[in-house]
Amino acid sequence: MVEKENLYGRTRSELEVCASQLGLPAYRGRQIYRWIYSRSATDFDSMTDLPRAVRGKLAEHYCVRPPAVIGRHRSHDGTVKFLLGLEEAKKVEAVYIPDNPENGGKRAVRHTVCLSTQVGCPLKCTFCYSGTVLFARNLTVGEILGQFGAVRKALLAPTARVNVVFMGMGEPLLNSQAVLSSLAVLTDPDGYAVSPRRITVSTAGLAEELERFAKAGPPVGLAVSLHATTNDTRGRMMPINRKYPLEALLETARRLPLPRRRKITFEYVLLGGENDSEADAHRLAGLLRGMPAKVNLIAYNPWPGSPHRASTTEATGRFLEILSGAGYTASLRRSRGDDILAACGQLAGTDGPAPGAISSSDAG
Repeated sequence: MVEKENLYGRTRSELEVCASQLGLPAYRGRQIYRWIYSRSATDFDSMTDLPRAVRGKLAEHYCVRPPAVIGRHRSHDGTVKFLLGLEEAKKVEAVYIPDNPENGGKRAVRHTVCLSTQVGCPLKCTFCYSGTVLFARNLTVGEILGQFGAVRKALLAPTARVNVVFMGMGEPLLNSQAVLSSLAVLTDPDGYAVSPRRITVSTAGLAEELERFAKAGPPVGLAVSLHATTNDTRGRMMPINRKYPLEALLETARRLPLPRRRKITFEYVLLGGENDSEADAHRLAGLLRGMPAKVNLIAYNPWPGSPHRASTTEATGRFLEILSGAGYTASLRRSRGDDILAACGQLAGTDGPAPGAISSSDAG
């Protein structure tokens, strides 16, 4: 028996080609595209603006099969971690983060979905749990989009205004073509219809690919994981710094073709006694001088066997004060979902939550 081709993850142009291969006009491919993404259809019988004969022909050759959700855990703060099963028994995680709660926390008015791009991560940053997972492969376009589709289907109204961040497992720019194709579907009004202004792609600092990506992709936000102010410190935490040291990375960042009134986000995880001194804060302000930059400070989220400790409240506050005093927009990312290993730096494709977490099937 010949296995049917999966249409989930195909772009608009690819679905037009699929339609033409069946002797159908290109607009039938566009109809299928809208059904799969805009209307979350997974069977051809529900595509009611297609003739019955066309639906039958499609069912003979194709299927619509997004990745399956095999685990789901809810944090006490409303964050939900999804574990998706992939081919070859691989797994990947995505995270839904509600924010700005109203009505006593019963309804969120801002939603963020954090997507992964690889199974494991080859960059091995010492503060990130994903780096402890043996890198297996890049995710396909369908596996990236399937994370967003799973969260939307389970938790979000189709019209909800959603922020999407490529900050999960893996380095997005090591899988840039799949990320670009997924962005095409995410931002398409006939696809998932997410505004490019609500999407951020993060990188650990692949300078050459960052510049290519910024020129080739839609006008999404870009975030650069800096995490240190000297090559010595950054090299100890982030092996990628040996290939792309701070000077090369920042020089590339200065050349990026940013949309009007947009800034580059520099991410900086605060590690107690390693990169959180006042001298570090002043150096960071100097490194970014003259750039349209904002700084997103990140509280360190420990994980089993993690080699670092979090910065103190006092050191964190002083770091923020120095950056703000230097004229930068600086904020501290609150830890969300840390009790289920869903916070920044904690994703590793685990089957269950951290001790004491509440399963979503029990939490409602």
